[in-house]
Amino acid sequence: MTNQNQTPLIDALKACTTRPHTPFYTPGHKRGAGISPLLTDLLGKDVFRADLTELAELDNLFTPQGVILAAQELAAEAFGAEKTWFLVNGSTCGIEAAILATCRMGDKIILPRNVHSSVISGLILSGAIPIFIYPAYNSDLDIAHSITPKSVKTALAKHPDAKAVLIVYPTYNGVCGDLPAIAHITHQYNIPLIVDEAHGAHFHFHPDLPTSALTAGADLTVQSIHKTLGAMTQASMLHIQGNRIDIDRINKALQLVQSTSPSFILLASLDAARQQMAIDGKKLLSQTLELANKARNKINQIPGLSILQPTDFLKLDQTRLTVNVSQLGITGFTAEDIINEMGVTPEFSSLQNLIFIISIGNTESDIQNLIQTLFNLTQVKSLTSECQPCKDKNDDMIAYFMCISPREAFFANSETLPIEKTLERICAEIICPYPPGIPVLMPGELITKTALEYLQEIQKMGGFITGCADETLQTIKVVKG
Repeated sequence: MTNQNQTPLIDALKACTTRPHTPFYTPGHKRGAGISPLLTDLLGKDVFRADLTELAELDNLFTPQGVILAAQELAAEAFGAEKTWFLVNGSTCGIEAAILATCRMGDKIILPRNVHSSVISGLILSGAIPIFIYPAYNSDLDIAHSITPKSVKTALAKHPDAKAVLIVYPTYNGVCGDLPAIAHITHQYNIPLIVDEAHGAHFHFHPDLPTSALTAGADLTVQSIHKTLGAMTQASMLHIQGNRIDIDRINKALQLVQSTSPSFILLASLDAARQQMAIDGKKLLSQTLELANKARNKINQIPGLSILQPTDFLKLDQTRLTVNVSQLGITGFTAEDIINEMGVTPEFSSLQNLIFIISIGNTESDIQNLIQTLFNLTQVKSLTSECQPCKDKNDDMIAYFMCISPREAFFANSETLPIEKTLERICAEIICPYPPGIPVLMPGELITKTALEYLQEIQKMGGFITGCADETLQTIKVVKG
């Protein structure tokens, strides 16, 4: 066991910021001297002294031999991995690298349809062929859950030549599938299980949270340390264990998708977040769970609101609150606008729900504000029955039809057509409400009436459509011919 109190990256960065020297290296602001006063008024001056390049004392992210290597080794031990890489381009680059490392052009990969847009980017870059599985779906709450072991078993029996299985764990709503069973089934085919664990970096540090992906048997997992722990935005980690994934291919893939000018402020924040969780993680998360359970119990007693609850058949990250507002006769989008005016900002809104992330940074006062604000929301007299369409909509999930590979469609000749003329054409771009960034249409898929109606409904109710060239949705890019 190494000493988890160590912070090699932070120590080296601190030494570099205090060492007297004249800088003739990047970045151009020269340790803050050239930064605009507008930015120093906002952030102060000290942070820019730490915005340094890959000096000899600070190691190299792609071939680490010093403090970055030491920090990554400490992280691997703390998070239960055999090897860990620090990521400065978010979990997006980790997911892309995982797919590039396991799939070549034309290889099949089994994955749920409710994947993040970064997975689609990985498919485009690698040329892999997606074999989609529909996740379990709660039509009453309009929430997609996880794929099941049975669906994975069926997919692998039909496609035994698949090179990997990828699963989202937890989902954006905090739902956790039966990962040990899925890992067992996947490994019977001697292929790796890749886990998008972007929202589950905290799982490993408390026994009352869901089992971490590595503990459950994943071969590779990518975690956004900034989403639920104390790292800076964009700071993530990739962890692996076992011998089903070639480490050299991970290294090469990361060189393709990561910046060659990594931010040492982001890297240092990963070092600090690891040390914090290794030393005080259980205590901090016990406090977080206590706050989350208080919020869950109180909010669930407010008439007109309901909260997604764990059951014997539904494992849930209890620090994630999904609050359904449909009984109030409004959409989640409108509810977000109202509570924003009251001083509370959720993580995400959808047609029926608001999602709140409770983490180690929240306080008792935050929880009191949340409870009171949601109660006040139910007392607003001007609420109207605007969300009737979502109650009347079809109970089935959107049907998706992949015509050609995402890569082939992405690089094909395309044309831009009015939305009403795109029906039954092959989509040439990613179109998704964001967050959470789960595409409704992706390159290579047939554009269906149901998908178009859903996107237009999201837009009509106040949601945002991203990824496509025309975010007003008046036009869509389709494969030409």
